[in-house]
Amino acid sequence: MAPQVDLILVFRSSPGKVLSKPQARENARQATQQYTRLLEALKNGRLHVVGKRGEKEGQLLVLIQCPQSTLTRLVQRERYSDFLCGLPTRNPTGTRDLIEEPLSPADRLRLVHTYVTSTPADGGLGVAPGSSNWDRIESVLVLHDHAFNDAWIRSWTTRQLGFVKFDKIRQQFGEAVALYFHFLSFYTKHLLFISGVGVYFYFFSLPYSTWYSSILLLWSVVFVEWWRIKQRILSVRWGTKGSFRVEKRRAQYVPLSWWRKDLRMLASLPVIVLFASVLAVILTGIFIFEAFVTQLYTGPGNRLIGFSPTVLFVALVPRLLAVYHSYAVRLTNWENHGHQSTHDGSLTVKTFSLSAIVAYLGIGLSAFVYVPFGEEVMASVQHHLFYGDTPLRATARTWLSSVFTALPSNITASFNATAGEKGSASRTFWDRDSSSARGKLSSTRLQDQMFAFTVTNQVVNTFVEIGLPFVLRAVASVRSGKGLSLAAPAAGASGSNGNGKKKRVMFEDQTPEAEVERVAQLEAEREFLDRVNKEVALPDYDLFTDYSEMVTQFGYVALWSTIWPLAPVMSLFNNWLELRSDAFKIAVHVRRPIPTRTDTIGPWLDTLTFLTWLGALTNSALVYLFRPSDHCKPLGTSLSRAHHRLSSPRGSAEEYLTAALLIALGASHGYIVLRMVVRHTLERVLWRGTKEEREAEQTETAVKAQYLRSLGVADVVNAEDGRSGAASGEGGGGESKLSAFWSHDEGLDELARETKEA
Repeated sequence: MAPQVDLILVFRSSPGKVLSKPQARENARQATQQYTRLLEALKNGRLHVVGKRGEKEGQLLVLIQCPQSTLTRLVQRERYSDFLCGLPTRNPTGTRDLIEEPLSPADRLRLVHTYVTSTPADGGLGVAPGSSNWDRIESVLVLHDHAFNDAWIRSWTTRQLGFVKFDKIRQQFGEAVALYFHFLSFYTKHLLFISGVGVYFYFFSLPYSTWYSSILLLWSVVFVEWWRIKQRILSVRWGTKGSFRVEKRRAQYVPLSWWRKDLRMLASLPVIVLFASVLAVILTGIFIFEAFVTQLYTGPGNRLIGFSPTVLFVALVPRLLAVYHSYAVRLTNWENHGHQSTHDGSLTVKTFSLSAIVAYLGIGLSAFVYVPFGEEVMASVQHHLFYGDTPLRATARTWLSSVFTALPSNITASFNATAGEKGSASRTFWDRDSSSARGKLSSTRLQDQMFAFTVTNQVVNTFVEIGLPFVLRAVASVRSGKGLSLAAPAAGASGSNGNGKKKRVMFEDQTPEAEVERVAQLEAEREFLDRVNKEVALPDYDLFTDYSEMVTQFGYVALWSTIWPLAPVMSLFNNWLELRSDAFKIAVHVRRPIPTRTDTIGPWLDTLTFLTWLGALTNSALVYLFRPSDHCKPLGTSLSRAHHRLSSPRGSAEEYLTAALLIALGASHGYIVLRMVVRHTLERVLWRGTKEEREAEQTETAVKAQYLRSLGVADVVNAEDGRSGAASGEGGGGESKLSAFWSHDEGLDELARETKEA
């Protein structure tokens, strides 16, 4: 039988590089000292600890089990903390019997993890990755429950058209993961309505419909405000409302004055602005190159040059984002947040701000630059390439000449022949005809981009989450000499060979049952350690990635689906699959999430609110610029000369774009009013008078009432009876004098007299 392990610490005994003999001796001495100190700290904390060799060189695995007595003490201490901080708790002064009322797996793992990693000032052991005292601890993980994982995945596959219940997700993975799945399910169900509306307006209405954009804005506001109440209801049901008040401090936290913390957070803004500006310049350059320059090139390989913007994007943007992420992590650590929730929130804002630029800048440039000013930009590009004596022209000429020279003669032969017939003066790599270049502008560019973002990108993301880990695992297996293997590391505790069967060599003198039992126990232990090593090799689960994907998708729907009303339908299909793929990813491809308590999705709610406000601006501008004025359906987006806004002789494109900006600002103020009305209405419909509201109100007074009751002063009537009895026992002189005054009531006599007179 496999041992029960609550927590695993990954300890690095060597740096993983070649060291000289003096360096190796010093490293071994320091590693031994810290490892010994680690075992003493954990054992002094009344935990069962054992170290095992890891699969990598210089890797040790410290396995931790919390005994029942220590766990009972941790449960009682958390009850006291919750009671003092106002969280709901039952019988805080009593002792919980963990045999009759066992903890859920998530609560057990959370208590042990918090006890080990929290600071000594918060009652923990202070053993955490990133701490200066434990610089050799790489990570902390908990083991998967494979029986639950298998049942969980089967429950998704058996409910082909429905949604599974999420109660057991909280019991296994904690409130943070359960809240994400609740959010994803809630968002997917709300997409049903706007998907139906989108299908109707796509097939039976004119493009860029005012009604659709208005319904879309109302839907976005209702969804965000409804979720704001929904997460409050869930936090009351789960007993986590206000859990931030009992959150432990980070082991890396160093007390600082408030103004130093604020200055450090302000110091991050210039870095964010710098990277955002560089990213915007790169994306704008790639956009101009892809939308205009590649359309003008007619030289050798003109069919292949269309892939060059993608190559530039892949080569530049991910590298820039990786560099920025490293700086964002350093800045967030430097900001010295006291709690992990605020630390993660700050890092989330920094990271998603640039991810949003990558996601939305391209389609924004197409909507507000390519369509209104496409001809002007094309003419400007032609001028700089062909007529102006600019560095751009010289660079382009040099680059293309080198490319032309490097190409084989069979590719350039037809081009040279054509150029020879027309004369050497007419030889060129570019289309100089302005009317021909204008005809190369795509009238369906916006719809094509929306299809790529809401369909193609989501298919690629699904493959990256589900299929790519299998491929990478197979490559790693081949490189390590183990042969081709696609088996999931977390797929159970089977043996080392492929079919799970082990050959046992038995000798004649090994017949006693004790020897057989010992061999079986050693075999079970070896299988368990194989399973542990496989799960250690998995990456950590990152909740940020899942939230970022869904919030980015919501942005496409709320900001740009006026361009292509079928975008919500594609998002609905993707999310139906995303619910299952995320469950499969957690069960197979990543480490088990460490349970944490939370009552909100954090900064993502503010991000949804911001995207909803931004959607009010973009939708109003898109409808004003591109909605047809008559009943004739325009071709594509609106690049034809018959467009009632951009081609009207009464005004230039700049004037209409300025008017669209003013309309967008007006829509911004309308959004504020709409949000106030929706929030006020939903508060009264979904929250006021509910069972959760009553529980929340009772929780706020339960702590004070229970404390006063323990002092014997909560019940005023009984307290007064006790005092009066004591006073009468001491002496009734004053009481007898007052009794004559208080015994005769004249009210009834007066009422009787009035009745008699009447």
